[in-house]
Amino acid sequence: MGRMILATPNHPPTMGELMTHTAGFTYGLFGKTPVDQMMVEKRVFASKNLQEFIDKMATIPLLYQPGTKWVYSVSSDIQGYIVEKLSGQSLPDFVHDHIFSPLGMTDSGFYVPEDKRNRFASLYVTGLHSQLLEDPTGGGLSGAFESQPTMPMGGGGVVSTAADYYRFAQMLLNKGELGGTRILSPSTVHLMMSNHISLNLLNDGFGIGNFIMQPGDGWGYDGAVAFNPAEAGFSEGRDTYSWAGVAGTWFWVDPANDIVFVGMTQRMMGPQSPDLEFESRALVYQALVDPGK
Repeated sequence: MGRMILATPNHPPTMGELMTHTAGFTYGLFGKTPVDQMMVEKRVFASKNLQEFIDKMATIPLLYQPGTKWVYSVSSDIQGYIVEKLSGQSLPDFVHDHIFSPLGMTDSGFYVPEDKRNRFASLYVTGLHSQLLEDPTGGGLSGAFESQPTMPMGGGGVVSTAADYYRFAQMLLNKGELGGTRILSPSTVHLMMSNHISLNLLNDGFGIGNFIMQPGDGWGYDGAVAFNPAEAGFSEGRDTYSWAGVAGTWFWVDPANDIVFVGMTQRMMGPQSPDLEFESRALVYQALVDPGK
């Protein structure tokens, strides 16, 4: 493999770069670089808590100079650690107190209580012949939803329902408010749902899975933003904000057309999986007879 050549970062990663996956980190799950391999060897996701996770990450080099690339990464998990440090609460407690409870998301959390286990949906993977196969390991997270995790991840691991997920997405469409309860300012939501990726990065084809960054389709704070859908060749409205989860969940918020969409399939993403997110978008926008009004 050769010897890793290290260099001093041009500048410390910023919060903005952390929230846009341009801070220099990687995930250790999708790539095959020496840095990804180090994350696997150090078992960063097997850490007993977020402090141990951060301590391990501090011994691993950045993959690239901050601000020069877009790589989907542990940036969201690092944000979870920062939330704990700034708030003095565990990440699950903070999310419950400041997001789930105010929004009435009563079925959302980092684990499924015993009295709700009978409602916990099965997870499926796609077989070699496109058949659905039940995954008894829960996507490799066996047992992780039976009790509060000691290492909650900002980038994944929350269980929810379509109704709860809709309430969160509707709050974004409402510019931070739902049912008279405000959890974000309109200016904060505007920042989240605005593109923060420079033109030179948009032209370099960065992406993951079906998401490929391109002119007109970039990244806001912790979500994709179609800031000029016509340029990107999309049918959704301007500034549509979206992202998808590995277990077959996705959402988008289209302020131009007053649309909130939530999709849940309990189906692990993989090369054999159909692209249901973009297929659902095509069906929705074909059905609009007076878009933008």
